Amino acid sequence: MTDLSDLPPAWSGRRALAWPGVPLLVALALWAYAVRHTDVSRLDDYGLVSALHPAFWAGLAVLTTGFWFTVRDARRPGAWSAAYVLGLLVMERATQAVLYPTPLYAWAWKHEAVIDHLLTAGGLQTADQVGDMAVYDQWPGFFAAQAALQRLLGVDSAAMFMAWWPLASSLMLLLPLLLIYRTFTEDRRLIWTAVWLFYVANWVGQDYFSPQSVAYALHVGVLAVVLRRFGRSAVRRGRPRQAVWTVVITVMIVAIVISHQLTPGMLAVCLLALCLSRRYRDWVPLVTTVVIFLAWCLTAALPFLSAAMPDMIRSIGDVGANVETGYGATPTGTGAIATSWAARLLSGSVLLLAAVGVLRQRVLRHRAWPLLLVAAAPLPMFAASSYGSEMIFRVLLFMLPGAAFFAAAALLPKVRTLAADAAAQETGNRQATGTAGPRRWGIGTWVPLAALLGGTLAFVPAYSGKDRINYFPPQEVALVRQLFDQAPNGSLVVAANRNYPDAYADYWSVDHYWFLDDARSHVDRIVRSPAATLARDMAGVDRPGRAYFLLTQGQLANSEMNGQLDKAQLDRIRKSVDASPRFRLVAENSAGWLYVLKQSEGAER
Repeated sequence: MTDLSDLPPAWSGRRALAWPGVPLLVALALWAYAVRHTDVSRLDDYGLVSALHPAFWAGLAVLTTGFWFTVRDARRPGAWSAAYVLGLLVMERATQAVLYPTPLYAWAWKHEAVIDHLLTAGGLQTADQVGDMAVYDQWPGFFAAQAALQRLLGVDSAAMFMAWWPLASSLMLLLPLLLIYRTFTEDRRLIWTAVWLFYVANWVGQDYFSPQSVAYALHVGVLAVVLRRFGRSAVRRGRPRQAVWTVVITVMIVAIVISHQLTPGMLAVCLLALCLSRRYRDWVPLVTTVVIFLAWCLTAALPFLSAAMPDMIRSIGDVGANVETGYGATPTGTGAIATSWAARLLSGSVLLLAAVGVLRQRVLRHRAWPLLLVAAAPLPMFAASSYGSEMIFRVLLFMLPGAAFFAAAALLPKVRTLAADAAAQETGNRQATGTAGPRRWGIGTWVPLAALLGGTLAFVPAYSGKDRINYFPPQEVALVRQLFDQAPNGSLVVAANRNYPDAYADYWSVDHYWFLDDARSHVDRIVRSPAATLARDMAGVDRPGRAYFLLTQGQLANSEMNGQLDKAQLDRIRKSVDASPRFRLVAENSAGWLYVLKQSEGAER
């Protein structure tokens, strides 16, 4: 199959080859200027969106426009398209690492604590030793690899490099995406536009320092190998090589299974969907995945699954409950709501474009039918589990490789077969073959560009609109570290929620209680009588342990923007604790307060 270019280059020679570098350099220069003149010290409810210097938005617009006019010309070297995609990743995924002096996202800090525990304990532990955190010891692949990397680099903490993980994990996806798309088309325009849309639509945020970031890259890698090496034509061309490729995917599947709970299930349903196509009726990848997954679940992961299985069984088939958000997960305030809608509109637009691409590109619909199956396969997972109210986001993420491909096809001219191309040439239809004729900038140029530009700009609020929650200033990091530096073994840390850095530090020797995770009736009692209720909750700590109350900027932002307690209520709690003779102020700064319960007065009078 040949994908025809609709327009020829305007001129040839060195100038024609070099001109794409101009908008790329201008965009990167604008980005560099923007990050130098962006102040993130006071983020509002719009996160990074309102803090960014206007030059950033101008740079992103120039980058997108330059990419479109470069990639749409099939005679341009593919290296320019690759350079623009790399520029996009720098502007999308490296901006936060450059702007923020500390790593983002509380869950990334949690994973750093798990690595620290693995290095400290020297091995895996059970629920009797570390409680609920034992689940990470039952899927230790990512953490063991990171512990080895930390030792190899000679750094004290993964915090030294985890701020750059979104960029690194996004780069991991580039090669498997290219391999998948090259399986179904040779048109560089379609391939690189699909890659661009994939990165733009991937706002879900699973690229942070986490097991799922690596597991997802391996998932896409397995699909790339299966799509290229396990089809009927590939098997006929090289049967002896199938054993080699089986070993390759087995290694990747093992790494996925020992690192993450959900990804093996998603991989299994995608491989099952491929088996429905006659081109991929090879059961070896699917059977390999299922056998390894079940073997792990029935051995190392059995303690967690035994406890979680009743809830998992109850959730099967309850689609409504699996996709709804719970208490504390409802966007509140203009900024949070705008961010939520930007994400929804971005995802909806890409999925709508994908539907248009499927309907419009008949030849591609037939040729890339397996990729369409892979895109649709995750949908039944809605009925399997809520996955902590995140299933809807995970399903979208696993649909993206296929959805982005067909969305890109909707933005480009119709695909023709070789026979149609030859017939057009024989009849002298120069316009159909695109071999001559003046360049015209019509609706087929500007409408797709507007769609591409709108999606690229919408990525920013969708991805970084909640940075008021996810960013922890150095003062907050210092305050929390001061707490754990002085907390004896057996201590208790009480906080509103877990949205602060190092929230799980020393979790093997220090207990944690986040009162907003408790029943709403108890939260209401805390709001009515803060100091007395918290003192009762904290009174059971035995010496030499101490009971601490921590309230930080990150907790305030998370509670306000997710529909829990507002600032006035949290301020009232803090002032009540501050005025109570039962508590003593240990430390405070611009990012929070730390109190300790006086042990001699722990009981309520």
